[in-house]
Amino acid sequence: MTYTITLEDPPAELNNTRRAEAVRRFQGTLERALNGPEGVLAAYRAWQTAEDLPEGEMSAEDVMLAKRWIAAATRARTDGLREVGEDEQAYFELRLAR
Repeated sequence: MTYTITLEDPPAELNNTRRAEAVRRFQGTLERALNGPEGVLAAYRAWQTAEDLPEGEMSAEDVMLAKRWIAAATRARTDGLREVGEDEQAYFELRLAR
């Protein structure tokens, strides 16, 4: 399984090149923090599970992965939007490809 990342609701003046660069920065930070694409997928899935289940019903590994996702995604958002400018509405969306 793979994933794609898009930048949603960016500032209107952001051109396609800068938008693609922002996505690359976001993805690069995620992959470095989570040990590559497979690590991104595992942490993202754990985070999704954490949204649906109480922590007590999750394995210790999934809890740890979900917490790593939150920290990595926060850093990645900051890195990704670094040259985009201040825009509270812009966000990155990760979609799993099947």
